[in-house]
Amino acid sequence: MAEIKSNAASVEFRNVTKVYGKSTVPAVKGVSLFIQAGKLVTLLGPSGCGKTTTLRMIAGLELATRGQILIGGSDVTRLPATDRDVSMVFQSYALFPHMTVRENVEYGLKFSSFNKRDAGGKAQAGLDLVGLSGFGDRLPSQLSGGQQQRVAVARALVLEPQVLLFDEPLSNLDAKLRRHVREEIREIQQKLALTVVYVTHDQEEALAVSDRIIVMNNAVIVQDGTPRDLYDQPANAFVADFIGEANILPCEVVAVEGDVANVQLGPVSLRIPARTHAPGSARLAVRPNRVQVTSPESENTLLGTLDKVTYVGSHLELVVRTPLGSLFAVTPDVDLAVEAGQAVGLGFAGRGPVLLSE
Repeated sequence: MAEIKSNAASVEFRNVTKVYGKSTVPAVKGVSLFIQAGKLVTLLGPSGCGKTTTLRMIAGLELATRGQILIGGSDVTRLPATDRDVSMVFQSYALFPHMTVRENVEYGLKFSSFNKRDAGGKAQAGLDLVGLSGFGDRLPSQLSGGQQQRVAVARALVLEPQVLLFDEPLSNLDAKLRRHVREEIREIQQKLALTVVYVTHDQEEALAVSDRIIVMNNAVIVQDGTPRDLYDQPANAFVADFIGEANILPCEVVAVEGDVANVQLGPVSLRIPARTHAPGSARLAVRPNRVQVTSPESENTLLGTLDKVTYVGSHLELVVRTPLGSLFAVTPDVDLAVEAGQAVGLGFAGRGPVLLSE
């Protein structure tokens, strides 16, 4: 029986820049990155940051203005898309409406060395892999959005590419379906040890599926790391605010002892990782779930007044007015006896606040 195999290869950018036409503003500027074979790496950032252009340069749909692109160690910088062993899953699915599901999946195989029988077996293996075994004779119009997206994934998988690319693949699906399909994509990627480069502007999606996340802004990479690295140790205010929510607060680094900084946050004293900071004014980020709501009489707390308390089922969302500005806090204690107008104290978990570079 036919099966889908992995031909996973690494991807490398060496100081790559892309400028469109006569523009003086690069879409991608001096980007260097390395994606290990068999890993899922997400390019994340706001619209216009350069992530889709980077993806299209891997595919060969755009050619780099300067720099070098390697796939599996081979220089593909000047190769067109047709000469790269890369498959792409588009946001729009791009299925042929007059073809059956099986014919859509077989389509790319017609231009390879597969005969009709082998192509049919490969297509069926692809449909089995994405959970659409009995859907081969249906037309795309007879499928849900999530099923159509899985057909597009199967069509890309059967070509057994060195690199599989996803361009905002879930943006047309509702929230619950997005979660289900992203789990399927991650499961397939891990099962086959595929090299996947995934583009999204959805932070939760990126955190859920990625081995690594490359955050881009204004055509450059601003941080590259694991989902936990980026969430717990954001490099700057942009990353802190873009990867989940964060309270960005002014503080004073009073002293640095080795790798530990003594920090004054209003009346609150903290000892946290220095992250190369010297004494002086600074800013720190605190995730809402790392803010501890306590009694205003508690020691080493920031006093505030509750402006808003919102029950959202699994947790409470709190907006607290303080001398340092408005803070957003989240607590899983949905039975916490608090109400708007009440005075509270705010404490900060030991692993909560993070000093930011400017």
